[in-house]
Amino acid sequence: MDGGERAPIADVLQLLADDYSRRILLAADEEPRTAKDLSDICDASLATIYRRVSTLQDYELVDERSTVDDDGAHRRKYETTLEELHLEMDDGELQGSVTTRDELADNFTALWSNLRDRT
Repeated sequence: MDGGERAPIADVLQLLADDYSRRILLAADEEPRTAKDLSDICDASLATIYRRVSTLQDYELVDERSTVDDDGAHRRKYETTLEELHLEMDDGELQGSVTTRDELADNFTALWSNLRDRT
């Protein structure tokens, strides 16, 4: 999703219904993981991992980071950005919200700026 727009909650729930997507999110939440690590942990092919990671990135639930190992090799690691998922039933409609770690950092920055401005 681009331009700050959010995916409909039904789309996010459909994505989370997929076993591989959930396993990737959980594994990449423990620590940033390479596609190979995720493949081993999730018992899935690299092609499956890359497809699921791409979709999770589309929904801004996973972030990609480039790292350099001690031997100088460049590696892409994936980290879960999903922090909270809230669902609510209201007048026969399912409503929900997704909070990512970037949003939490932005909220903290805004809070800190407000506190600093008041003093």
